Amino acid sequence: MNIILLGPPGAGKGTQARKLVDDRNMVQLSTGDMLRAARTSGTEMGRKVAAVMDRGELVTDEIVIGLIREQLLAAGDHGGFIFDGFPRTLAQADALGELLSEIGARVDHVIELEVNDDVLVERIIGRAAETVAAGGQARADDNEESLKTRLMAYYKQTSPLVGYYYAKGDLKTVDGLASMDDVAQSIADAIA
Repeated sequence: MNIILLGPPGAGKGTQARKLVDDRNMVQLSTGDMLRAARTSGTEMGRKVAAVMDRGELVTDEIVIGLIREQLLAAGDHGGFIFDGFPRTLAQADALGELLSEIGARVDHVIELEVNDDVLVERIIGRAAETVAAGGQARADDNEESLKTRLMAYYKQTSPLVGYYYAKGDLKTVDGLASMDDVAQSIADAIA
């Protein structure tokens, strides 16, 4: 089973992806993690990634799709893939569909973690404050200004995917502001 998790920054995609990995033996494909790993891998693709990042440029869709292709082909025995942070654009969604089709697979479910932006910002700011109060280090971008910038980027680039996957009949929406366990149960119900 292959699942895409959609939702704005801080909606809980990473948390729910880890739960699916633990509960269903799925493989989480996080583009950020893949780029960091590729950069230090010493492979041809890794050298391309490092060169682009060292120039301060954004990594192209072609490179990201190449990294995803490598992961899909090298994954071994598992319960499917969770795409976390990809696709972000309609062009990436089309490319992912083509790539999966090439290997005889498809996107089985697209889960949108729906949230209220104001509540989301409050939740993330509160989480950052709790982390600091407990002696930890909050994420550098867990502040109101950065969150609003990240939300704007999400709505400009990624939110069109909601309509794209809805039109394909693949989209299910769950309440991303429910408790972690309730969100996990809603996702389990949606993919059953």
